[in-house]
Amino acid sequence: MENFWENEFIQTAAYFSVVVLSIIVFLSIFELVTKYHNWDEIKKGNMAVAMATGGKIFGLSNIFRYSISNHDSLLTMMGWGLFGFLLLLSGYFIFEFLTPKYKIDEEIAKDNRAVGFISMVISVGLSYVIGGGIG
Repeated sequence: MENFWENEFIQTAAYFSVVVLSIIVFLSIFELVTKYHNWDEIKKGNMAVAMATGGKIFGLSNIFRYSISNHDSLLTMMGWGLFGFLLLLSGYFIFEFLTPKYKIDEEIAKDNRAVGFISMVISVGLSYVIGGGIG
């Protein structure tokens, strides 16, 4: 049975499964902290929400990429992924705090694509910084 878990195909499938489930959970948490409903807005064609959500998905995936490549245990990878998510979430709140002239959530909900794009780039950029720190 020990050889079963050492098989690269099994390990890849395990990482994949855990990351997909984690992204679903983490996106649900993002859904709770934003004033808009991601999937309803995307269904309506709101590109700003689509860009912001896409940035979050990319950011989370990138954090897990670093976590997988720097750790040899599924549990350790999950711990660093969770830590990375918390940092990414804090980055979202910092972005909101640093723009006191308007509310990020409201602008994204109104399909302000410039704000959606910046939100996406912040998520992607921070994911590289967070990933670089995962050791």
